[in-house]
Amino acid sequence: MQMRKLFSLVFAASVWLVSPSCTWAETYQVKMLNRNHTGPMPFEADYLKLKSGDKVQFLASNIGHNAASIVGMMPEGASPFKGKVNEEILVEFTKKGFYGIQCVPHYGMGMVMLVQVGDASLDELVIPDAVPDAAKKRFQKIIERAKAKK
Repeated sequence: MQMRKLFSLVFAASVWLVSPSCTWAETYQVKMLNRNHTGPMPFEADYLKLKSGDKVQFLASNIGHNAASIVGMMPEGASPFKGKVNEEILVEFTKKGFYGIQCVPHYGMGMVMLVQVGDASLDELVIPDAVPDAAKKRFQKIIERAKAKK
């Protein structure tokens, strides 16, 4: 009888593991740079579309940068975060919606990125008035590129 129960458990577990509905969280890497093809002070990538539970590892690729959430650009109930300058940080994104990410020392220069969790429309994204002009311009370019890819 014990062998039958064990076989049933093993069989159920193996079916669950190969099931198409079984999805695993992914970890994406984002570089914090002084310059790339998009201009000065970028995140690379500057736009990610994630599933709930995915993580982003922000890499200190050049000195003087950090990654932090932007007040007013996060889903309700999401936890804010702020990495230390020159250090990597791993962030898990669980709430669906849009997250604005900044490099605090270079926010005024437009060093921002956008993380989308789930399938919300980019047309629903609201950029707060308090966002510096250079950051607003970069967000607009990110949104235009993301829409063009669809």
